[in-house]
Amino acid sequence: MRSTNCLLATLMILGFDGPGRGNEPSRPPIVIFLADDMGRAECSPYGGREVPTPNMARLGADGMTFTNAFVASPSCAPSRAALLTGLEPMRNGAMLNHAAPRADLKKWPAYFHDLGYEVVSFGKTAHYAQVTNYGFDHASHYHYHQDDCIEAAVDWLSRRKSNRPLCLLVGTNWPHVPWPRKPAGDPAGRSLPPNLVDTPETHRARARYAAAVARADRDLGMVYEAARKYLGPESFFLFSSDHGAQLPFGKWNGYDVGIQIPMIVAWPGRVAPGSTARSLVSWLDILPTALEAAGGAPPAGISGRSFLDVLLGKRTDHREAIFITHSGDGSMNRYPLRAVRTRRWKYIRNLDPAAEHHTHIDRGRADSDGREYWNSWVEAARTNPAAAATVRRYHHRPAEELYDLAADPWELSNLAREPAHAATLARLKADLDAWISAQGDTGLATERALPDPQKKK
Repeated sequence: MRSTNCLLATLMILGFDGPGRGNEPSRPPIVIFLADDMGRAECSPYGGREVPTPNMARLGADGMTFTNAFVASPSCAPSRAALLTGLEPMRNGAMLNHAAPRADLKKWPAYFHDLGYEVVSFGKTAHYAQVTNYGFDHASHYHYHQDDCIEAAVDWLSRRKSNRPLCLLVGTNWPHVPWPRKPAGDPAGRSLPPNLVDTPETHRARARYAAAVARADRDLGMVYEAARKYLGPESFFLFSSDHGAQLPFGKWNGYDVGIQIPMIVAWPGRVAPGSTARSLVSWLDILPTALEAAGGAPPAGISGRSFLDVLLGKRTDHREAIFITHSGDGSMNRYPLRAVRTRRWKYIRNLDPAAEHHTHIDRGRADSDGREYWNSWVEAARTNPAAAATVRRYHHRPAEELYDLAADPWELSNLAREPAHAATLARLKADLDAWISAQGDTGLATERALPDPQKKK
């Protein structure tokens, strides 16, 4: 018996961790925290000053802040399906919001199961109840604004006994609407970005949104603290958001306020604290990066590319361009587009420019968060030319849009018809055409063939 115990002790020292584990290397805990409908401008690591986000600031001080991180699509289900498959919406089958990726695809949990991980989800990680079809070992608290998901995740961590390495995904529903009725601070004292109409109702909506951002930051802090306490300092911790806020020109749009998101990674001893990365990265890249951080190989055949070397300070470049698709929520928020974004330039192709652009903001219920201020825009447009121009821009988009993001970060001046930028336009059009062709995308014909996932079969 004594010799057997000595043998087991020796094997454990050499890396054998008991039955079923073999000679697998020690694998770090992987924690992914996702906010819902949150742009990056409000986050203090990105210069936000109007709402305190101390936990985002703390995470930024502990790790690497990415200044050029983008989603694959500016609506919930396509964005999250891209994250969890490493494939663009056209390739994974979830182009319309509420659509699920194809059942035959390998997804996030299966990749981590291959490495011996327990893979667990709390809250909104996939698109609500779709998470139950992904193969997680545990998935719960995924219903709409089931806001006790954070406490449930922390409690589960505190009671966990497994010796398997853990991959934990936690998703808060904040700052998704409905926003808190009580605004954060004095609404009138807040500045507005130049793409919005300046009315008291807009100021109040922004202040209510800020209150929701503060709740997302609170949730982040709870999960980050629990990960450090229960999983140890070697944990790989990534925070991001699935797309921009449900404000005009944000969610459901190809503009940066819809697709550029916060992303911060802390990994003590591996990622330099307080560092910044300007590399272009996509949500498609998170799966292969997390897998490589866990000791696995980035999967072949997916669209995502690991940026682990960026995290480790071995390189600064990653992608030359980000490609974006948007379709809609069945018949709602439907305004199909394709876009390409480089460090300096954005080219958007609106596939149905003759159609009017509408979303839940202007066509939601009379008491919805959008309509609370949208009616004030319509009223202001009657006498204010600037307001009228913004309302008109919201409803009507040209076939092509080109923006110099260095000179025009709010994408207010369309250069697509400017002769001086014809060469840039032609280059980006060619890049987008090549990507569309590689996706097997037929543009408007593809869009019209998409089944509405919200209609009962």
